[in-house]
Amino acid sequence: MSQSIIQFFSLCPNWLQVLIVSMIPIVELRGAIPWGTLALKMPYVQCFLLAWLGNMIPAPFILKLMPAILKWMRGTKVFGPFANWLHDRGMKKSESITKYKFWGLTIFIAIPLPGTGVWTGCLAGSLIEMDFKHGMFSALIGSAIAGVIVTTLCALGLMAVGA
Repeated sequence: MSQSIIQFFSLCPNWLQVLIVSMIPIVELRGAIPWGTLALKMPYVQCFLLAWLGNMIPAPFILKLMPAILKWMRGTKVFGPFANWLHDRGMKKSESITKYKFWGLTIFIAIPLPGTGVWTGCLAGSLIEMDFKHGMFSALIGSAIAGVIVTTLCALGLMAVGA
């Protein structure tokens, strides 16, 4: 399986690799930017912009469709346990977001740590029924901040090792 994934990516141009990796839940741009800058030797600005764009592609779908999808999944035997886990995780993450609304979601998405990011942030935003425009704007700003942080850390890491 992992060989198939590696072969697939080796056929894709570098820009497409970064775009695709940044759309993957959990990995998002936090993994795409190091992949692009360190492994693929892409320019920082180009890598940042591609990762930011890719990270934002799933956001409107998560904000708009996730509550209905989770509701349907929770009613099935096959997907019910996973949907319950996903709903509970989103609600757990949404407590601090609910208190501060727009800025809470923006900061949550901006923190480049595991368990935060556009996927989880938009899930939490949709579960607390945040306005779509506010949710998208929070995701745009938060993702950009996270991207700047990760890009800066990659650049500093390369300078530290003399590459």
